Amino acid sequence: MARWMIVAAAFWLALTGGASALAQGARLETGELATKLVPSPGKYTVLLPPGYDPAKTWPLVLLLHGGNGDNGFLAAERPVIEAAWAAGDLPPAIILTPDAKRSLYMDYRDGSQKWESYIVGELIPAVRARYHASSDRSQTVVTGISMGGLGSLRLGFDHPEVFGGLAALEPGIEPALSFDDVKMRNRFQRDDAFFKSIFGDPVDRNFWKKANPANMALDNREKILGQHLQIYLEVGDLDMFHLDEGTEYLHRVMWDHGIPHEYRLVHGADHLGKSLGPRLRDGFRFLTAHVLAPPPPDTSFAAGKATIDALRRRMGVPDDQPRPALPPTSPPKP
Repeated sequence: MARWMIVAAAFWLALTGGASALAQGARLETGELATKLVPSPGKYTVLLPPGYDPAKTWPLVLLLHGGNGDNGFLAAERPVIEAAWAAGDLPPAIILTPDAKRSLYMDYRDGSQKWESYIVGELIPAVRARYHASSDRSQTVVTGISMGGLGSLRLGFDHPEVFGGLAALEPGIEPALSFDDVKMRNRFQRDDAFFKSIFGDPVDRNFWKKANPANMALDNREKILGQHLQIYLEVGDLDMFHLDEGTEYLHRVMWDHGIPHEYRLVHGADHLGKSLGPRLRDGFRFLTAHVLAPPPPDTSFAAGKATIDALRRRMGVPDDQPRPALPPTSPPKP
């Protein structure tokens, strides 16, 4: 752990009396929000940090559940969050999990349900007002697993003016830029009826494309870069839903088109199991270090870097040289 994070953790533990105080001080609250955008009322759960004071302003972490989950996901992950607080992996923050059904966190083609509009336009403002969560994007991040990883990408890519960073764990995405190129091995958990319920019957190819994270990264590239959205992407290489293929594909799309991000292919990890807790902690560390509480710039190698920069210029390599051209991005082979 970086020294600055150890110091921050020690300071927080000193104030609260240690990990036991963290466990005793945090509390869950469940609420409902009347809305016309999705089936009403919209249910949600928040985890308030130890020492929560409504007179103070707190960072906001949107934690999204996976398919067939609900806002109870936050209670299940509470031990991981409290351990992250205790270790300094995550600063004290308000954690918010909405019950988003199996919506893919998007507005449906027929307009019957508008989950993205609800979460960004109604739920987050309501929680900010009720719990005094920060409205600053530098103190607002989104993360989640599986369908929640997909939602993190979708909300972050569409709204980098709202979120300073995202951490998408094992996101439920397909390795394609066109719906007709999606193989059954990459969507067997989502049958035709499911796709039609969200993307139209028959599936509206252009609508699917607009909502596909790989296409969104390309379409929203300038906005993502302009807002300096911090992006963390990860997946296990034994994912039972073959989500490693879609995640690797998105990584290549972003790499090929110069969208900065951190990518991890977690060796030996499946979609579920004991690896998920530590992996969620890794996502928290990224969001803390790059958005919520970034350390001072590392100047320890400034002299050495200046030497290398001078050598590069002497050899005729410009500072802003683009990456070498790579082969066109294509779906991984089965």
